[in-house]
Amino acid sequence: MAPIAHRTGTARSGDVEIFYRRFGAPGATPVLIAHGLSYFSYDWTGIAEALATDREVVAVDLRGFGDSTRSPDRHYDLRDFAGDLVAVLDHLQWPRAVLAGHSMGGRICLCAAHWYPERVAALACLDFAPDVAAAGRRNVALRIGNQPDVFASVDEALAYHGLPADLPANAPARKRYEAFLQAVPGGYELKRDLHFRDSFRQTLQGKPAAPGPDLWAMVRELKVPALFVRGSRSDMFEAPTLDKLRLANPRCRAEEIDGSHDLAGDNPGDLARVLRGFLPAD
Repeated sequence: MAPIAHRTGTARSGDVEIFYRRFGAPGATPVLIAHGLSYFSYDWTGIAEALATDREVVAVDLRGFGDSTRSPDRHYDLRDFAGDLVAVLDHLQWPRAVLAGHSMGGRICLCAAHWYPERVAALACLDFAPDVAAAGRRNVALRIGNQPDVFASVDEALAYHGLPADLPANAPARKRYEAFLQAVPGGYELKRDLHFRDSFRQTLQGKPAAPGPDLWAMVRELKVPALFVRGSRSDMFEAPTLDKLRLANPRCRAEEIDGSHDLAGDNPGDLARVLRGFLPAD
């Protein structure tokens, strides 16, 4: 990924500082982007730039990820994450914004739209729906739950995530992992609090997850336009769920584009096109 010019900043939210990347200039309704569990704001710079031709767009690092700080007491429930998005809106002095969230970020944005409806102009959930496919859920649990504390090298981190360890220095995937790793004694750690790894380890050991909010009820109660985008090769979002979303609320638009779960990486052109067609013009 070539560097894309943007501004950065931080916003205080409870016990953390939220890092963000800011694109564009004031114009139409701004957009706030929240990444998924295996990603960070770096992965959304291309989409943010594409959307920022007529408005401001901000991509955040969620608490415990990227260059945001980690919660000292591991406060990582949906209320914490949704509150962080509102704290960023307050910091930016945005009365309302379009919330766009990928995967776990989509879950957070849906909750924020339900809990803080006065702050949300529209909602875009990207390869996220309330029903998460069992195979995808299991794959994520295995990959994150078995993650070591520290990788001996960048090459080891690449290999663990299924990428060639011998990628050249200028390869986008290597540059991406170099940005998502930080040097620590003994090697490199992912810029993701080990709380998430530990939670998946408990799941793999058979501990049931705590019940969450009724996300389908949230979809049915949405009062703003909502877009759900599925990757045609996603293992997290099953195709029949598209119709289920359309039936749940007439405000829901559900579309499919080519790509795996990693839509911004696989098909940024179509994803930006669909998002631009959804965003409010004013």
